[in-house]
Amino acid sequence: MIFSYNWLQSFFKKRLPRPEKLAELLTRHSFEVKEVKKFKNDWVLDIDVLPNRGPDCFSHLGVAREIAAITRMKMRIICELYANKLREDKRLKAKDFVNVEVKEKTACPRYTARVISGIKVGSSPKWLKDKLEVCGLQSINNIVDIANFVMLETGQPLHAFDLERLEADKRGSKRGLTRIVVRFAKGRERIVTLDEKTYELNPEILVIADTKRPIAIAGIKGGIMPKIDQKTKIVVLESANFNPRVIRQASQKLNLKTDASLRFEHGIDPNLTEFAINRAAFLIQKISNGKITQGLIDFYPKKILPKKIKLDLDYTKRLSGLEIPKKEIKSILESLGFKVAEVRPLTNSSTHQLLVEVPTFRLDINLPEDLIEEIGRIYGFQRIPAHPPLVSLIPPERNLNIFWEDFVKDVLKEAGFFEVYNYSFVSEKMAKIFGYQPKDLIEIENPVSSEQKFLRPSLILNLLKNVKDNKKKFEEIKIFELGKIFKREGEKISEKKALTGLIFKKESKETFFELKGVCDLLFEKMGISNLWYDSYQPTPEESKISIWHPKKCAEIKIDHQEIGFLGEISPKILDNVGIENAIVFDFDFEKLQKLASEEHEFRPLSKYPAAIRDLAILVPPETKVEEVLSKIEIAGGSLIRDVDLFDIYEGEEIPEGKKNLAFHIIYQAEDRTLSSKEIDQMQEKIIEALEEEPEWQVRK
Repeated sequence: MIFSYNWLQSFFKKRLPRPEKLAELLTRHSFEVKEVKKFKNDWVLDIDVLPNRGPDCFSHLGVAREIAAITRMKMRIICELYANKLREDKRLKAKDFVNVEVKEKTACPRYTARVISGIKVGSSPKWLKDKLEVCGLQSINNIVDIANFVMLETGQPLHAFDLERLEADKRGSKRGLTRIVVRFAKGRERIVTLDEKTYELNPEILVIADTKRPIAIAGIKGGIMPKIDQKTKIVVLESANFNPRVIRQASQKLNLKTDASLRFEHGIDPNLTEFAINRAAFLIQKISNGKITQGLIDFYPKKILPKKIKLDLDYTKRLSGLEIPKKEIKSILESLGFKVAEVRPLTNSSTHQLLVEVPTFRLDINLPEDLIEEIGRIYGFQRIPAHPPLVSLIPPERNLNIFWEDFVKDVLKEAGFFEVYNYSFVSEKMAKIFGYQPKDLIEIENPVSSEQKFLRPSLILNLLKNVKDNKKKFEEIKIFELGKIFKREGEKISEKKALTGLIFKKESKETFFELKGVCDLLFEKMGISNLWYDSYQPTPEESKISIWHPKKCAEIKIDHQEIGFLGEISPKILDNVGIENAIVFDFDFEKLQKLASEEHEFRPLSKYPAAIRDLAILVPPETKVEEVLSKIEIAGGSLIRDVDLFDIYEGEEIPEGKKNLAFHIIYQAEDRTLSSKEIDQMQEKIIEALEEEPEWQVRK
């Protein structure tokens, strides 16, 4: 909102701080000043007044009060002095000209009006034009300009009507009087406003009307019919108070925003109407030589009185963190327009209290905390001393659940996997593909959709759906999820965490051992040993729900305790889902977490070189890789650092009924460099151990 520096200066005898310095003070204590710029012989301050301060600070008078409180300069309210100097013509009475009827008391809690006759409409004096221009308003004529000037000065919007253009009352004892009615518009009633635009009204829009039609949209804009022009001789001056909600709704419905509606939407002190109308009447009398008729027409059924709040000074200190003397507190409150009286403490009480009377223009002050905020901002929040905390900082107790969840996620992400978050629900169609029956699942009472009808019994279902939805965009998909699954166990419902990962590749299907390597890495990082892969033996229940490929799946066990599975998904399920292949690991994360350990046996890196030898062996198709690995490691002993399976082949070059397994064997000693002779001897020993099996043949 725009404010004139020279206008603000008129409220003080002493010189105000320079515009830039004044802007700095206002920003620190009251509102942000967005811009300060020169305008002719004046300075413009663009002040971002906070919405809660709209009732009193959307005016030069309100901002001047703030400046007086901040700078402790004495303020003179010239407009108040002049408002009380108006002279009424006792020969003319306002009630003989106008009668006001307010039908909507909630929408219009106060309506005041004055009648001024014998006016001479013309151009405004230069000082008035200049003040309007610096605030961005265009001069119209002296009567309209005075109404706008008083609005900018006091914050109270006013409106002037040409009395002779209003419809007189033709009924009852008040025949011949002009009757002004405050009411809601009738259905499809219309009005042409001062800017010559037509608006269709409805019963939710408050209007000012005469006996025939609306003459203004209440609190927003006047109508063109009773406008002030050169022919106007008698003016009805309106200064009213309207319900902020009513004005806001009307403004939104009509898409019409004005300076008046902005102020009414934020609320205005009802006691301001009389002061503002008297100020405007005085200026009209002075500038246009009008005669002010005797009497103020005033509808004010429920008078608003100042609030009184008790302020505890000890509480003020505790809440603000500031040690402010009582004298200083009283001075600050009085500079803001509050009246302050001391409350005598009760016998044997050390409590010090002040009784603060809040002026009605401060609609935002309702609680002691509001007063403390006012004291703090004027005194200066920057003056609050910095005190280091006196309490000891105790780190929170370690949550192992969160630690291992984050740990596992980091390991899998480093291995090239992406984490996914799926809903904890599955559709009936997806469940049937996996062989689940509705009686085996947990149904939601109020599902969001048919796609989310059951709680998921496994993470695999939604991971496969992820692959189906994204396979067109990627040649390879590596994803995992850590979340809860839900199963029915008799009458009870079990809930546990599962960790499931998946690899999908379009070109190559040899991903089983790649995923096995990821599992081995995960177990190694988690400090889990005694791990072995056992052949998959489905239970009778799992036989009905055949998720896994019968010949390409392994149970993962630790010390004979099953913790999960690694394998390919059943071809039947893959066909129904619509994907070509998927290798999956599925772990009971709660078991995995209990076995995990942060303690790892340190094995120093050998400073002696390693040697790699390859070995290929023909074995029957049913032979497990684990059996061959076990033979190699036993025969090689401590000189074998690692054994890696790098190829499984069954093709034309391989004898029928056989498969070829190819291994990298890494030899390394911790205390010496191995000679070629030692490595050859160890390799021969391994070959002899392997060929002890009658159906195994090492390829040479």
